[in-house]
Amino acid sequence: MKTVIQKKNDKLRMLFQGLLVILGSMLTAYGLESVLIPNNVSDGGVTGLSIVGSQLFGLPLGVLIGILNIPFIYLGYKQVGKSFAVYSLIGITSLAISTSLMDQVPTIIQGDTLLVTVVGGIIIGTGMGLALRNGGALDGIDMLAVLLSRKLPFGTSDLILFLNLFVFIVVSTVFGLTGAILSAIAYFIASKVIHIIEVGLSGSKTFKIITDQPELMVETIRDRLGRGATYQLVQGSYTNEKYKEITCVINRLEDSKMKEIIREIDKNAFITVYDVAEVKGGSFKKNDIH
Repeated sequence: MKTVIQKKNDKLRMLFQGLLVILGSMLTAYGLESVLIPNNVSDGGVTGLSIVGSQLFGLPLGVLIGILNIPFIYLGYKQVGKSFAVYSLIGITSLAISTSLMDQVPTIIQGDTLLVTVVGGIIIGTGMGLALRNGGALDGIDMLAVLLSRKLPFGTSDLILFLNLFVFIVVSTVFGLTGAILSAIAYFIASKVIHIIEVGLSGSKTFKIITDQPELMVETIRDRLGRGATYQLVQGSYTNEKYKEITCVINRLEDSKMKEIIREIDKNAFITVYDVAEVKGGSFKKNDIH
């Protein structure tokens, strides 16, 4: 049973996440209205289709964003869960309202196509990444890709690429081929920024190491990196030999130092490295090494 204080903390956390999702929506709307749209550059996904519809039929962009995303919010509810659907509803509603309110916001960059795609991509990527990091989504095309990947022999990333290719073909009918290409570049930049916002600038990596000198390896990692490690007994399928597999989580800045340590102790060590999106709890801390 949760205590009264725990329930209060949960409510405050949920409120804070909701506010960050709204902030992300406002940033995305600002990037669209002050950078991309005035320069005939669009976004990908449902937002890109909404921009095209607004340009073709003269309908308010905010209204189209809200209407076109309704099926995807329901899809998110069915496929991901209630909280994701609620935060996505908050985010998409805020995006729709913000684009309507910022319709007359001054354009901050005009004419310089390279600067437009870079700045626009960074702003909307930051906004979308902020929303995703806090449990919501501002565009439904990712949810559709997840659903289709379960029914088709393609990965989610492949389907996102295919679906957005279709979107940019549609964009070219309004903004021309140049506008579609610039839109694709801006979307690519935004996707990279979203990844950085979700993972963090430093991020973490997990090293799994099989070596003939596990104790020396762990001791050296502890002494020279200040990192702890764990053992797991594994057995080779061909030789049936048993080994102590070392698992150690480090930040990206320590990656080259870790590889240097491994080369020095056992250049024939078997290593696998994984990117880690987030590390919490346990004993993931760095001890003093000097």
